[in-house]
Amino acid sequence: MSVRYSGIGMTSQRTRMRMIERLREQGIADERVLAVMNTIPRHLFVEEALASRAYEDVALPINFGQTISSPWIVARMTELLLASSVLSKVLEIGTGCGYQTAVLAKLVREVYSIERIGPLLTRTRIRLRELRINNIYLKHADGMLGLPEAGPFEGILMTAVTTQVPEPLLEQLIMGGRMVYPKGSRNQYLCVIERTPQGFVETVLDEVRFVPILSGIISK
Repeated sequence: MSVRYSGIGMTSQRTRMRMIERLREQGIADERVLAVMNTIPRHLFVEEALASRAYEDVALPINFGQTISSPWIVARMTELLLASSVLSKVLEIGTGCGYQTAVLAKLVREVYSIERIGPLLTRTRIRLRELRINNIYLKHADGMLGLPEAGPFEGILMTAVTTQVPEPLLEQLIMGGRMVYPKGSRNQYLCVIERTPQGFVETVLDEVRFVPILSGIISK
């Protein structure tokens, strides 16, 4: 096993354990989420030059104008999506480097993930295959449209900020399902939308900072 995959120094298991303890101190309470994040080598999802910073509580660039969210954001969004229940099928909008995708895949039977930037998705597909994570279905497409052919979904997670959730995404939630996403422009907040018999109910939570979601796809 290579040094990059085994992890030494700042990419070691001890470093991941410190990250987990910090997440607990920051209020993450779902032990399922913490246990999974303790097993996934986050340094493999960033550029090698940034590997020593992979377990800091910061977002980091991953090229193509995108970022890998901070560990707290990943943990918080995953915790909110699970909401003390067991999910079978979820949709992720914005695969990015695949770290959030990998976390979800350890907690959900099937993860469908959409990425609009082709070269980024190609890299991520290879990375997830090397990590032998096989319950993920990746698609190069416009995430704003969702994935109706694979839906409906019990949960939807969006990894980029929007001012308004597209109607097609909401319609792909099952009754009782929930969507976790960042909402806003200059001021952004983490939100949860739940589909109830009375309609969609939105709860506004933590202040956050995300890159904006864009429509259309990039092939090269």
